[in-house]
Amino acid sequence: MVEKLRNVFDEMVVYKDLRKSNFFSALSLPSFMRDWLLKKFEDENGEYDTGEVLRFVQTYLPRQDDWIAIKNRIVMENQRVRILAKISVEISVEKQEVYFALPDYGLSYRDTIIEDRVWEGVKGDLLRGETWGMVELGYRSPDDADVLWTDTDKGTRGKAANKGKIRLTAFKPFCPYVVDVEYYKDARREFETSEWIDVLLGAVDYNAAGYADEETKLTMLTRLLPFLEKRLNLIELAPKGTGKSYLFGRVSRFGALPTDSKISRATLFYHKAKHAEGLVANSDFVVLDEIQTIQFGDVDEMRTVLKAYLESGVINFDSYERVADAGFVLCGNISKQTMDAGGFANMFKEMPKAFHESALIDRFHGFIKGWNIPRMNEDLKVSGWALNSEYFCSILHELRSDMSYRAIVDALVVVPDGADTRDTEAVKRIATAYLKLLFPQVRSANDITAGDFNSYCLRRAFAMRDMIRTQLGILDTEYRGKDMPTFAVKGM
Repeated sequence: MVEKLRNVFDEMVVYKDLRKSNFFSALSLPSFMRDWLLKKFEDENGEYDTGEVLRFVQTYLPRQDDWIAIKNRIVMENQRVRILAKISVEISVEKQEVYFALPDYGLSYRDTIIEDRVWEGVKGDLLRGETWGMVELGYRSPDDADVLWTDTDKGTRGKAANKGKIRLTAFKPFCPYVVDVEYYKDARREFETSEWIDVLLGAVDYNAAGYADEETKLTMLTRLLPFLEKRLNLIELAPKGTGKSYLFGRVSRFGALPTDSKISRATLFYHKAKHAEGLVANSDFVVLDEIQTIQFGDVDEMRTVLKAYLESGVINFDSYERVADAGFVLCGNISKQTMDAGGFANMFKEMPKAFHESALIDRFHGFIKGWNIPRMNEDLKVSGWALNSEYFCSILHELRSDMSYRAIVDALVVVPDGADTRDTEAVKRIATAYLKLLFPQVRSANDITAGDFNSYCLRRAFAMRDMIRTQLGILDTEYRGKDMPTFAVKGM
């Protein structure tokens, strides 16, 4: 299967060895960055010069602690500095100017500028929201005579009062290749379903041979569903050490996993004083990990805003309104006693007060049984040729916008009369995500057998939603005794 993988995906395959790759572990790089470096420096045999990689990292991937020294080079020594960083832009309506921010280094819009001549060359890459790339930074001093103001109504220009700014002088997108989603879809046809499951595990740094059976593999891969389906909201409770934080926080550059235990509405949705959008507006998914320890400043406010967003996908606070498509994932640990009850004990009793409400829990589409995922061990770490994580997660990001899969699910799923709307939407949304993940080659309902769709998509989606319904019955008597709708597959 390795030769097939390398032949089909060619340059998008890298050699990963997490069992003995202490070099990359010491660098503490996220998977997408590590695989980007592997692709850049590995030869055809998977070998690389550690000294060469280290020099690149030290030059272009500075730590947060290095920012003051970098700023000194830019501002005081008037040097041009190039670094790999996450960047976002803001356009001022009032001043008709473009600013940028480097959130990982605390550089905000107020201290930056992208001048017109630079903006024309980079806007195609920066208009799509927060992104990674090679940024080149320079300094625009307060006495720069080239800074002009423009009055478009009067057609006049003149010299403006100028403040010192860090300016963007060049930008090159992080992704050095074109993400060809159609090729990826067609490539899936070369693999059996069992092989494809193993390919997916390798893409996110796991060794398929370390899992006991297909069910365990699929439970692990369920964590990827919010990566490729918009506004998919999941809850996972699992024993400690099963790799939740790693997969959600370090594999994809498109997600957000806040590390602060104190979470505010401003952090997630909108900071009114700073007029700054939160994580939800700029991410594919937001993961609240170690949910038992998270504290919300204003529980009632958070619950109200969260319920509204989970229901409609609209962030609405005071005069700010924004449609977003980030999914929410709640992750927490579970005791052995609760785990052994198989889902029939109250799993949410240790969660923050904000989640002790059935109306909020009902807005989560599915539940991941994290106790079916083995504790992380050396046998589960990938060691061999696998899909580049950065490439793979870029594909999943692009698949989020492909509506054809939902049309296929709508055509295949038979919904009984009187079915609860939330149950129906939850099952269809999860089934759509499974279809994208496991059968991306499917272009119409005729491209997948009813048996495969039922086994790998619909049945699993039903079970995930059914667990939510079981927990709702424990939380609230209003939900007790109400069975899930009996969905079926057309043709079965």
